[in-house]
Amino acid sequence: MPDELLEMIWKALGDDRVSTNEAAARLEEYFKYRCPDDLIKTMNKYRKEGLVKGKVSFDDGGWIWWADEECRSKAGHRTIAGGQ
Repeated sequence: MPDELLEMIWKALGDDRVSTNEAAARLEEYFKYRCPDDLIKTMNKYRKEGLVKGKVSFDDGGWIWWADEECRSKAGHRTIAGGQ
């Protein structure tokens, strides 16, 4: 079962590929939520778990993030590790 923050991130990303700044703006706009730590750290944690996808884009000057069905399907198989 995905956690609340992950669910909000998925909804904020939708089916789009967005920059870190755009993801943060959407989280704040849609949910009035500002990530307590650096959003890029949270996104990279989820990326390492396969729950979001991301890549550095030199054209866009930073990370680009998205979530597809593969990411969303992994949430049901997520293991509890490191207090998660």
